[in-house]
Order: sequence, then C-alpha cells, then structure tokens
Amino acid sequence: MHEAFVLDTSLLTNPDAYRHFGASTELAIASLIALLKQAEVACYMPRSAYEELIRMKDLGELAGEFELHVKIRSPRKNEIQIPATILYEFIEEVRLRMDRGLRIAEEHARRGIVGESEEVVIHRLRERYREALRRGIIDSREDADVLLLAYELDAAIVSADEGLCTWADKVGVALVAPSVFRQILEHAGRG
Repeated sequence: MHEAFVLDTSLLTNPDAYRHFGASTELAIASLIALLKQAEVACYMPRSAYEELIRMKDLGELAGEFELHVKIRSPRKNEIQIPATILYEFIEEVRLRMDRGLRIAEEHARRGIVGESEEVVIHRLRERYREALRRGIIDSREDADVLLLAYELDAAIVSADEGLCTWADKVGVALVAPSVFRQILEHAGRG
C-alpha cells in the first residue's frame, strides 16, 4: 500500500469522484478530513492545484483543517528529471491533436458555408475541438504540478482526470481511483 498520495482537484470537484466521500463538495471535504485524521498516510497537493480548488470551491472553515492534513507543496521543478522519451511523446501527441483540431475547424467552416446557422456551427466546433485537443492529455499547469510532485515523492496520484491518469501511467506514477481512495483511507485508519 502507498503511504503518500498527491490529490488532484478532480477528487473534490468532479461529482463522480467526490460522491464517494459525500453528496456535495463541502460534505466530501469534511469526510476526507475526518478520514485523514485517522489514517496514517501523507497527502499532498501542489500549491497551484490548491489555488485552483479554492477558486472553484470555498473551503470556508474547513480550510485550516484541510491544510493541516493535506500538505500544500509544489514540486521541485528545477530538480526533477524526466526521460526525454516522455517529452518527445508529449510533443508528438500535441502535434497530432493540433492537426485533428485543424481538420475539425475546416469541417465546421465548410458546414457554415452550406447554410447552417452560425450558432450551431460554432457550438459543434467548440465541443469537437475541445474533445480533440484536451481529452486524455495534460492540459494545465495544475495537472503538470500534480504529476511532477507525485513523480518526485514516489507517491500515488488520486484523480478522476483522464489526461492526468494517462500521462501518470506513461511516466510510471501509481494511480488510485477516487472510488477506491476512501476504502484505502478507512483501512489505513484501522492499522
């Protein structure tokens, strides 16, 4: 069993993830804190991810307890070494996605020419473009910080983010699904 975990904001902002801890984000955070009080595990969250979380959800009175039980710490970006093959794979993935996005834009431009309404074309274009470029890839500084911190600490990532999970697997970082994390904490508290 892992003794250290890096939490992604999706654990507490994605309804499919936080429902394993509570019916709302607020209840999920309170439940997570209660479990962490009993569990003998270390939990981390990069500063950028924590700031993203508090921009999305007001932690209110739980902020102090959250920071007491979840260490807010950024990765040591200047000290971490990532294999060059990972960088090359990321660049190739981005290039392929950009090409796919261009083809989607061209297709929707043609649709606009044949008479579909501007609103319909733009709406479809945005949905398909977002899907082509962002799904299954690290697409934010916060995701990169979660991955790098877990890599640095040899910790498991707890996330519902498909792109973060895909790239964590590529670099050899352990993953824990939010649906299982509660059970891990409950067992760690009994130890």
